[in-house]
Amino acid sequence: MQNKGLFIVKPVSASPHVDAGEPVEGGLGGEVSLKRVLTARHLLLLGIGAIIGAGIFVMTGQAAANHAGPAIMLSFVLAGLACTFAGLCYAEFAAMIPVSGSAYSYTYATLGEAVAWFVGWSLVLEYLFAASAVAVGWSAYTISFMESVAHMMGSQWAFPAALASAPLSYANGEFAATGALFNLPAVLIVAAVGTLCYVGIRQSATANAVIVAIKVTVILALIGFGSQYVDADNWMPFIPENEGGDRFGWPGVLRAASIVFFAYIGFDAVSTAAQEAKNPQRDMPIGILGSLVVCTILYIIVAAVLTGMVPFETLNTAKPVATALEPYPSLTWLKFAVEIGAVAGLSSVILVMMMGQPRIFFAMSRDGLLPPFFGKAHPKYCTPHNATVVVAVVAALLAAFFPLGVLGDLVSMGTLLAFATVCAGVFVLRRTRPDLPRSFRVPAVPVISTLGVLSCLSLIGFMGWYNWTLLGAWTVIGFIIYFGYGYRHSLLRKGESR
Repeated sequence: MQNKGLFIVKPVSASPHVDAGEPVEGGLGGEVSLKRVLTARHLLLLGIGAIIGAGIFVMTGQAAANHAGPAIMLSFVLAGLACTFAGLCYAEFAAMIPVSGSAYSYTYATLGEAVAWFVGWSLVLEYLFAASAVAVGWSAYTISFMESVAHMMGSQWAFPAALASAPLSYANGEFAATGALFNLPAVLIVAAVGTLCYVGIRQSATANAVIVAIKVTVILALIGFGSQYVDADNWMPFIPENEGGDRFGWPGVLRAASIVFFAYIGFDAVSTAAQEAKNPQRDMPIGILGSLVVCTILYIIVAAVLTGMVPFETLNTAKPVATALEPYPSLTWLKFAVEIGAVAGLSSVILVMMMGQPRIFFAMSRDGLLPPFFGKAHPKYCTPHNATVVVAVVAALLAAFFPLGVLGDLVSMGTLLAFATVCAGVFVLRRTRPDLPRSFRVPAVPVISTLGVLSCLSLIGFMGWYNWTLLGAWTVIGFIIYFGYGYRHSLLRKGESR
């Protein structure tokens, strides 16, 4: 342990056994740890549960209406391509180092502690802010669903506007008051999901499997019935003429790709459950890459149907799928089903995000970079219960008071930074530790890892100046915490690494 600098690297050894050196029911030495209970099916459904949700039900409409038009289909292709590079790199790491910390843990083993902290802090943007952003979309669909039920029963009841949205909205670089107090439904769903995550990951995974079945059925129905109402004229021009900046044209297509990248964070969430997978060496690549392929295909098809059913300008709402169905009275039943599917689907996204973030805090705490409070596992439920409570409270506050646009962009930036770092880390570890056994190997790693880094960083480059300002402030806060606590308490730096 000669190197005590900022880039001290955590020793890494691949896990050759199915249980990765841990008893299924707990940790070594009688310590309460996380249980290995998840199968390949669980992991695949966790990925689909996280990916299919906000991208289809929320972000697609706003990105199409404000940036890409019908070419939102190309935006999904570009974002999916960047995710494919990152997904391959994640699969190699997750199978080789099946621990809870996701990109944070992989970076610690390759690029050093300071970079690992930066990535871990960026992952807070990805998971914590994602849970909040999706809760805002969930709120919009839930309110629409309740009002649809009321209208079906002959009532003109409407949800109180003061409790239906954040007090601020964000558009064209400016904040504006909405007149609302806070987003009550968003707070309630975060509280409910937080409770489920507290109780246990097996229960969470089972609930997620049921939800995934519901929303995939609804999406297939949307594709099947909605495609009959597609008007090809709505796709013309396919790439609307640029109106300045990132509003349409190719700049708009690329900006939309950076926005809808938000929709792909699900396969990353799969890797946070690696320490609870029964056979991570085999099952992690299946869960990560399988969910990515399935969901990318569905995204492109749904984007084509939505922009073909109505003019893309009308999709700039928090519930674009329901908005696309509203002009067609014969599809009222499908709108009702979509609202049910969206409520269920977005619930599963929140569930997976709120499963992921506490486990990253758990890993960082076990390394000494965060207080021991975050590294405690519940004696009965074997979940990171303290971290789960903190995440739920903060996510509820963000969902209550912040608009969707700001939250979504911050999530995309945190995600892209983490993905770029993982792509670089795979290449570095191939050079520094070529001896490590790898049950899954990235093909043509110099090419794939380089393309992964470049594509992720390129998408970040199309973010607005306000996103960079917020990211800079977030990074400064993170390093204040690191130098104030993590640097001095690092177990690796003390020679006490677990």
